[in-house]
Amino acid sequence: MKIMIITETFLPSTDGVVTRLTACIRWLHKDGHEVQIVAPDLGVYEFDGAEVKGVPAYAFFFYRSKKFAFPNKIVKKYIKDFDPDVIHVVNPAVVGYSGVNYAKKLDIPLVASYHTNIPQYMTYYKLGMFNGLMWWHLRKMHNKAAVNLCTSNTVQQELTERGFERMQLWKRGVDLEKFNPRHSSEAMRNLLSGGKKEKILLLYVGRLAAEKEIEKIRSILLGSDRFCLAIVGDGPHRSSLEKHFNGTDTVFTGFLHGDELASAFASSDVFVFPSTTETLGLVIMEAMASGLPIIAAESGPTKEQVVSGRNGLLYDKEDPASFQETILQLEDENLRRTLAEQAVIDVSELGWAAAAEQIRDIYLQVAEAKNSVSSKPVETS
Repeated sequence: MKIMIITETFLPSTDGVVTRLTACIRWLHKDGHEVQIVAPDLGVYEFDGAEVKGVPAYAFFFYRSKKFAFPNKIVKKYIKDFDPDVIHVVNPAVVGYSGVNYAKKLDIPLVASYHTNIPQYMTYYKLGMFNGLMWWHLRKMHNKAAVNLCTSNTVQQELTERGFERMQLWKRGVDLEKFNPRHSSEAMRNLLSGGKKEKILLLYVGRLAAEKEIEKIRSILLGSDRFCLAIVGDGPHRSSLEKHFNGTDTVFTGFLHGDELASAFASSDVFVFPSTTETLGLVIMEAMASGLPIIAAESGPTKEQVVSGRNGLLYDKEDPASFQETILQLEDENLRRTLAEQAVIDVSELGWAAAAEQIRDIYLQVAEAKNSVSSKPVETS
């Protein structure tokens, strides 16, 4: 089967969407399928043997650290040249608009997937007045697809209530070889803790953006001298965060990849996830697989992964004092160890194979449905 994936984000960007896509593409190749990726042109033109076709990319005025590809006729050329059996548009919004419309015009089976809560993010950038328009746009794009995927039951319910059609849950996954407690390193712990290895090392991994609410971790560092913090990642909010955490035991590493990222997870003590805007939070599973207890805001998607008191602790996002009260419980080493051990157990069966096999089956389903309709004889009167 020939599969074209048109995505708003791809390598060298590193986020949950890219992680899911790259894991599934590797599996699809092993399963014997041909994949081509269409993505913003960020200088990557091949992945695991699949050609990456670039679309000119530019930064939005309100989010200059990340480039996006706008609707472009070159997407139509890419589709016609590759002649795929199915097109999968990931997060259809900007260049995905071209993917959806040209898939329909060229009569190619279409799958779409929803990964990012764009309307909610817009509020953080003073663009909340456009939320209604954005929901209308996203719904219109998704409802042209034969199947729509999302990554949590909570998001599936919300999108269905908002009029998104043919929704299905795309299974979770995590690389259990890459993210594993055995990758712990004294050298990495020394780096992340700023040399204060004896302290309880809190870890945040992800994009440094306003909607991630990373600022609230500062209250822990001020309220107890037993903690230090490592912030792994980069983004438009970094300079503001560096000022906010100035004078605290906080280390900013910038992006870490591959073995270094795996070691950063495994060398820490607690993973802190203050964001309330996620559709899943793949880093939660990466942290759990690495043997970290989770501190996260109580929300639908996080409750699908974190059971408070079992593999982590959830705090009340509406109560300003709840965050500090919750995380201070992890001064107890025995509690940290108990939660961490259970976290590893809870994700031990969540490799990427099931999610990749599921998407393969969906591609086959929509392609065969199209062929079945095409092969029916035309009735004449």
